[in-house]
Amino acid sequence: MTLTGPGRFGRLAQLATATVVLHLILIQPNHPDAVSWRALLLFPLELPPILLGLLALGTSGPGRAFRIFLTVSLTVLFVLKGADFISFSALSRGFNPVTDLSLVDAFIRLLTGSLGLALTVLMAVLAAVAMALVMLLCWWSTGIWARAWQNRTVARIAVPAAILALVPAIAEIGNAMSAWDLPFRPPGAAFTARVAVERVQLIRSTVAELREFRAAAADDPFNDALPQFGGIDRDVLILFVESYGRTSFDTPFYAALHRGTLDRYGAAFSDLGLSARSGFLTSPTSGGQSWLTHATFANGLWVNNQVSYAAVLSSGRKTLYHHAADAGFRTATVMPQITLDWPEADRMGFEEILVAADLGYRGLPMNWVTMPDQFTLSALDRLLRNGADERRLFAQVVLVSSHAPWVPVPTVLPWEDVGDGSVYNTVATSGDTPEAVWRDHDRVRHQYRLAVDYALQSVFEYVRLHADDPPLILVLGDHQAAEFIALDGRAEVPFHVIGPAHLVDPLGDVAPTQGLVPGDDVSAIPMDSMRDILLNAYGSLPDDEVGN
Repeated sequence: MTLTGPGRFGRLAQLATATVVLHLILIQPNHPDAVSWRALLLFPLELPPILLGLLALGTSGPGRAFRIFLTVSLTVLFVLKGADFISFSALSRGFNPVTDLSLVDAFIRLLTGSLGLALTVLMAVLAAVAMALVMLLCWWSTGIWARAWQNRTVARIAVPAAILALVPAIAEIGNAMSAWDLPFRPPGAAFTARVAVERVQLIRSTVAELREFRAAAADDPFNDALPQFGGIDRDVLILFVESYGRTSFDTPFYAALHRGTLDRYGAAFSDLGLSARSGFLTSPTSGGQSWLTHATFANGLWVNNQVSYAAVLSSGRKTLYHHAADAGFRTATVMPQITLDWPEADRMGFEEILVAADLGYRGLPMNWVTMPDQFTLSALDRLLRNGADERRLFAQVVLVSSHAPWVPVPTVLPWEDVGDGSVYNTVATSGDTPEAVWRDHDRVRHQYRLAVDYALQSVFEYVRLHADDPPLILVLGDHQAAEFIALDGRAEVPFHVIGPAHLVDPLGDVAPTQGLVPGDDVSAIPMDSMRDILLNAYGSLPDDEVGN
């Protein structure tokens, strides 16, 4: 049957629309930097073979199988590209299907705490609708091209168009061939195919890295060492400051405030007779996943994904806290952000584990942040440093006030006013909501700047509170904030060691600069070297003290 009149143009309009739909799905960006109107001019190399394959196979059995394959594949890649986009925005890296699936639950909980349940549910519904819509559009578009042979007029245009589409594809392949890493690697413009190939390669490399990681976990030079930390005569506190990164020193918008705070407290510590040294560390993560940093610091292995995290926990490798317990310390962790079961903590060497419910906070939460950092540090003294146990304390304390969404930001109070935390109820219900603040990236950055400054003030006021009998305090960032917030893509964090000079000086190599502001030329030391640096710096117990 030959179409005449509007029917013919209607079929051609459908063919053009189906081509545009496939084009848009194929060029979908997976990185925030790729979002621009110019991206619409990209030519996807996958389009010509898809169109020719649909024309050749038509609506027969093989043709229908080809359409099902295309629809499922393009929908899966749509989801993977979306996950990439979110991961690059939040963590400055792509999504790894092997290691990152467990982050979906954490991401949903973060959205719920930051934006509220209603908005989170709405976003989840929209994501599901988008996936379903892409699947339907793929099926419809491939069907239009598969049926093109059924009409002569349409076929006369469809076949030459599909063949002509090979011309820019062949030219693009010719331009890119010299840059191919492997013979089968698609060039840059073959974006969807490249994402698929890279995912296969990523899965293979992740499995291989896990094998190597397990071997490294078992090969520990300190397995049979004497108990360490014999050179430390007081409590040791390792304080992680959330989202505290190198941007606080190198980005003028943040450095103007944060360097001023650090200089002021550095001078105050000197007047109090305290020693302080600083440097930089390279974190295994960026934008989130703080627990990977905690595990890297404690285990002395580069733990940069969930698979290696699970592997190191199950390896039986001794952490800093196991070694501290062997040396007679009472080990503990204070985790104000843990509100669910945390079974892996039992394998990290902690004798006592204090999570949010254990800290006695009676105030209102500050969106995702369960309690202010000053309260957490006050609870540390009340629950662990109260003199009830004569043993020295070796504790990890993870602070959270500088975690997104960074609203509201409390102020530092006199320590005697902190109480049970109900004093924070007014500030917890004041100011703009996260939804209002997060509409403007400049406002988000302003709030982040204030939140980090509050966290630093809380830590340094705690140091000043105990200046008469100072513990050895290690202060470090867990990771840089997401790049669009930090305006800095480096995965580097500050490291400060504060206390009496005889305990601060042994860490001069990793913290080479006197004071709280590392020199601009200081190179970052990998985080996974810190366990062994600490074990070596403070020596082993004398033979007559081993086992006592």
